[in-house]
Amino acid sequence: MLMAFLTLASCQPGMKKNQLFTLLKPSRTGIDFNNALTETHEMNVIIYQDFYSGGGVAIGDINNDGWPDVFLTGNMVPSKLYQNLGDFRFRDITGQAGLANMGPGWFTGTTMVDINNDGFLDIFIGKSGLEEAEDRLNLLYINQGDGTFLERARDFGLDHAGYAVNATFFDFDNDGDLDMYLVNQGPEKYEGGNAEFLRNEVHVFAGDKLFENTGNKFIDITTEAGIYSSIIGFAHGVSAGDINNDGWEDLYVSNDFFEHDYIYLNNGDKTFREVTKSATRHISYFSMGNDMADFNNDGLLDVMVLDMVAEDNRRLKENLGGMKDHRFSVALKLGYHYQYMFNVLHLNNSNDPNGELSFSEIGQLAGVSTTDWSWAPLFADFDNDGWKDLYITNGIRKDIRNIDWGDLYHDLRGLSGNTMNFEPRYWDFLLNSMPSKRVPNYMFRNNGDLTYSKVTGEWGLSVPSFSNGVAYGDLDNDGDLDLVVNNIDDHAFVFENHSEKIRDDHFLRIKLTGDEKNKMALGTKVRIYHGDHFQYQQHYLTRGYRSSMEPVMHFGL
Repeated sequence: MLMAFLTLASCQPGMKKNQLFTLLKPSRTGIDFNNALTETHEMNVIIYQDFYSGGGVAIGDINNDGWPDVFLTGNMVPSKLYQNLGDFRFRDITGQAGLANMGPGWFTGTTMVDINNDGFLDIFIGKSGLEEAEDRLNLLYINQGDGTFLERARDFGLDHAGYAVNATFFDFDNDGDLDMYLVNQGPEKYEGGNAEFLRNEVHVFAGDKLFENTGNKFIDITTEAGIYSSIIGFAHGVSAGDINNDGWEDLYVSNDFFEHDYIYLNNGDKTFREVTKSATRHISYFSMGNDMADFNNDGLLDVMVLDMVAEDNRRLKENLGGMKDHRFSVALKLGYHYQYMFNVLHLNNSNDPNGELSFSEIGQLAGVSTTDWSWAPLFADFDNDGWKDLYITNGIRKDIRNIDWGDLYHDLRGLSGNTMNFEPRYWDFLLNSMPSKRVPNYMFRNNGDLTYSKVTGEWGLSVPSFSNGVAYGDLDNDGDLDLVVNNIDDHAFVFENHSEKIRDDHFLRIKLTGDEKNKMALGTKVRIYHGDHFQYQQHYLTRGYRSSMEPVMHFGL
């Protein structure tokens, strides 16, 4: 891989320390996107459980003018592309870019990637929902280099009609080009039954898929590669990286409900082996988004996975319907893993590349185990101190797991003969009586000793919301990472980072240029040494939940 450019700069010293972030208004930025949902008797969270799961964010410079642009997906509203004009001002160019008429469907995650290696970022968009298969075809918009895009998913073999969450592009077979792992989840949860049998039953729409890049098209090699593609694998996120440092790219897939997460180790022969039970003592239960990064600067990739346990006692008791002793016991007997309803932070112990993969779960030790109904975790150095902090999006539009509301729901199910054929007045009652409360997202500062401190309010991020996808990037090219958050029933958040003004720290930003098969140099490992300190990153963009990051590596110094 060829390193295209390095930037080393200093933040302005001498300013009084205060809050790190400022929320910019849509009238200031021009980003007026609002992922608004309209509940009806025919379409709501009771009928479609992914109704509140939200949309994604992708950040990348689509016109190569040096300013990272922003794309946001909408579930029931049109997705939008915003051109960065500099100084945190953006212009909606969705129509002129050819992205205004994406057709029907429920749009979910998004990833920017230069799929055809022409030097311009393309946009992959996942689709799901209760529509017919032809309306669930994933989209791939190819950048024409003139400010416009053409949809060509079918030409590339990536128009899968599943229930897509998002995709990650990575070179799993070390042939130099980018392959693709597609995260799918079925329209309904599937619980019970023998795990070993069910996870080997391939589901054409609900299961995850692995696509190999053959040079002129992507082909589905899921089964022969040893990837589970069943109805019980209700996945919310995937991270790629070389977990055991053997030179082959591995995967972490976070699965909701009974099925445990998948840790796929690459065998180096175009197959994977799944090792979750041997590599971990326990995992999260309702696994949501995940992120993979070296958070303790030891040269090994760690993994953060989110769940849905509240920090405060009231919400904890109101919404703890997921953990029941008999269900836990039954799941173990059926072949599932030890799963508990809290966030997990998997600390990588695998210093020996020839040994067995081993994680220690330290979420409670680290102080990051309870963050309410959370979606996206992102490791990044937001204060440029050399340690990766942790940002977590949070909030469910309505508390579908509220225990009291659940009793009402089951009573009405009984009145309707245990069917979903509710009278209109019952639909109105159920939807209107479901509790709803906006809660702030979380920011944790890395203390450098395997622990984190919550700095949400201190850093200016305590804005109540229903937040889902999030991406970071240096939107104003000043040397620190800003945030764009996709919200339900509210405008997207654009948080400006003031680290360069209030901290006397430095940074290093690296933009990589690869060869003709992988121009973005995805998968590249970068290790830096400064003074007595060491940092390690692997270059991947699909992170957190339904989103992709600016394709520039950022190190705080």
